[in-house]
Amino acid sequence: MFVLLPFLVCSQSKVDTFFTVSDTLNKSRRNTVLISEAVVSTATIVGLSTLWYADYEQSKFHTTNDNNEWLQLDKMGHAFTAYQMGKHGAQLLNWSGVNKNEQLIYGATLGFTFLSAVEVLDGFSQEWGFSWGDILANAAGTGLYVGQELLWKEQRIHLKYSFHHTYFANQNPNKLGQTYIEQFLKDYNGQTYWLSFNLHSFFKDSNLPKWLNLAVGYGGKGMINGVENASFLGDRYRQFFISFDLNLDVINTNSKWLNTLFEVFNMIKIPFPTLEFSKKRGVFYLFYY
Repeated sequence: MFVLLPFLVCSQSKVDTFFTVSDTLNKSRRNTVLISEAVVSTATIVGLSTLWYADYEQSKFHTTNDNNEWLQLDKMGHAFTAYQMGKHGAQLLNWSGVNKNEQLIYGATLGFTFLSAVEVLDGFSQEWGFSWGDILANAAGTGLYVGQELLWKEQRIHLKYSFHHTYFANQNPNKLGQTYIEQFLKDYNGQTYWLSFNLHSFFKDSNLPKWLNLAVGYGGKGMINGVENASFLGDRYRQFFISFDLNLDVINTNSKWLNTLFEVFNMIKIPFPTLEFSKKRGVFYLFYY
């Protein structure tokens, strides 16, 4: 989006021309994409190092085993981020006319490379540490995208995200966020990660609409800290969901930039009637997000 947004000031026709995928290698586009990604990634890493990590005590490089924390919702977040960054990294190179193999090598690995660099910064922070579990989750997200492109040449299974506000954040705002934006990123109690299966792509001879997906979700409740809660809050527990979803990637319009916008927002699970299963209960939601 950093690469594409500046061009939205153009006229509608120029915008649509700009968003049209190049049939052959467009070196100007490719160079713009690569330079922009390098600048934004480097600036983000430097910003994190000087603004975020500077507030925490530094240490020698060390590893940590945090695989039992947050009911593994943090690992789902790593996989989701790596998947989405890889997907859009590959699509930007596709827009530039880069061949498929190079899209997967240099574009789809964007998320894994960036998140691994952030993980190295964690390794020098006393507060956290380098986590092999995070690296594995990053690889899983990247592998989900690359594997489908190699196997099916399309994304039949999308990794998506949804969020709702919870009261747990008020119990530990330093960990779970004080503002809504912070909670959107940090409150694992309100986060749900979905594997959204496009039914038509698995049953191509059927009359199922191309936009209809079946989604399986995972979440958790009762988490105030990584592994421990105050006793009055009760046990933490896992949640599993079944719902429907929309595949925005297949909704074609006459506007190229609108199609691109749909592709970007296809990372969000669309609210639909949903069934939840957990050790606490089974419940039906008219709309769950």
